[in-house]
Amino acid sequence: MSPNIDQKPSWHDTWKSWTRPKVLVMLVLGFSAGLPILLIFSTLSVWLREAGVSRSAVTFFSWAALGYSFKFIWAPVIDLLPLPFLANLLGKRRSWLLFAQCAIIGAILWMASVDPVAGEASLSVMACAAVLLGFSSATQDIVIDAYRIECDKDAMQALLASVYIAGYRIGMLVAGAGSLFLASWLGTDVGNYSYSAWKITYMAMAATMLIGICATLCCSEPQVERDLSQAQYTPLQYGRFIFLFLCTAGCFAITFFYTAGIALVVKEFFAPLVTHQLASFVVEALRLLGALGIALTLAKIFVCLGLVDSEMVENSYVRPVREFFDRFGGKTALLLLALVGCYRISDIVLGVISNVFYLDMGFSKNIIAGVTKTFGLGMTLLGGFLGGMLTVRYGVFRMLLLGAILAAVTNVFFVFLVGAKGNISMLTLVIAADNLSAGLAATAFVAFLSSLTNVSFTAVQYAIFSSMMTLLPKFVGGYSGTIVSNVGYENFFMMTASLGIPVIALVWYCGR
Repeated sequence: MSPNIDQKPSWHDTWKSWTRPKVLVMLVLGFSAGLPILLIFSTLSVWLREAGVSRSAVTFFSWAALGYSFKFIWAPVIDLLPLPFLANLLGKRRSWLLFAQCAIIGAILWMASVDPVAGEASLSVMACAAVLLGFSSATQDIVIDAYRIECDKDAMQALLASVYIAGYRIGMLVAGAGSLFLASWLGTDVGNYSYSAWKITYMAMAATMLIGICATLCCSEPQVERDLSQAQYTPLQYGRFIFLFLCTAGCFAITFFYTAGIALVVKEFFAPLVTHQLASFVVEALRLLGALGIALTLAKIFVCLGLVDSEMVENSYVRPVREFFDRFGGKTALLLLALVGCYRISDIVLGVISNVFYLDMGFSKNIIAGVTKTFGLGMTLLGGFLGGMLTVRYGVFRMLLLGAILAAVTNVFFVFLVGAKGNISMLTLVIAADNLSAGLAATAFVAFLSSLTNVSFTAVQYAIFSSMMTLLPKFVGGYSGTIVSNVGYENFFMMTASLGIPVIALVWYCGR
């Protein structure tokens, strides 16, 4: 069984669909989803770099967004648990959406209140605020993804994906170019760092999130009939389920934190035998998997002891996974999951260090904002529009294959920027090619993920797919600063391009 978009509306119906209220709501919700992510990634990177934080420490902050990659862990909580009072007032999806958006605003304001170089502990406090922002933003993504899939039929998913990505990119523009323009206008620059300028900038970004809250309050709750019976659990059963989740998450965090010293010793032991980067990557990956395994073992013990309702755990965590493998079959399901996990690796690994690269190449914040953000947004929107139309016309897998090829090729173009320092024309050409292909590929990929999802398990299955989509790329991206420091930008960009070759082969094979 191959996922596809079966119905092909006429061109007249397609153009008319752009004005539907659900499409306009998805545009605004996409904006709300796109705003927070750059406040953890590139915009925060510029802030920390101006403050004098080392390049390696800056790129390690990208791990604060690992919440996006582990959101499948708490997606079942969102699918199962109705928020007290708010659920009756707004519905399950909208109530969780409002809760997540308020948490995002709180996290951004917390980041604004911290000067990362004010003292020894300030950088750690900034990291905690960034983690909270990543967690709350990932929660918002879980709800928006479920809302998008549930609010309309499969034939509309490519169009909704295109509009969602357009809004997402506009949100990224505001958080990227908008914040850089504002910070620069307020008087901060490399060599002339001003904490107050960045504080005001992040406070302005928090206020901008109110647009998403307005959309949440104005949209309607999707009406979906599920295969699962809508069992009404008691408050005690809900409480035990939340207790299980908190204990499991806490166990994972504590295990991961307290094994840092052991990991450092192991890395130093194996560093002479292999490269330091390889030793670090393998040890950290094992540390991550080990912490996850211990947390899952604790959850299993809780279930065996009867401390939590086993049926709730079964319906929330096991049935969505089992249904996916039953629907596609074991081999096909594993191939599809491998494709999901690797498809965006080239773009994400490069994107972690892109703003630092532009600064190192001598481009000012205004040029970065104007070319890579503003002009880049236009090319991304164009690519998203083309991707939506072409996906409906030619099918998901053809567009996935084209997107994978373009992602690998455009990463090579960044090598030319290294030899053309400060050349704005070359920067414009590279950004045009990179963002056009990224917009096209992203639209096809979101439609592909939506087509893999069963409406009975919308939030959980899509959270699993989108978590797998970013887990490996973001983990590798955390080492991008260290890799660049050791091999240089040219070799780094060639490495990111070569990562796309297995992806091309995987898309081709899955498409067959």
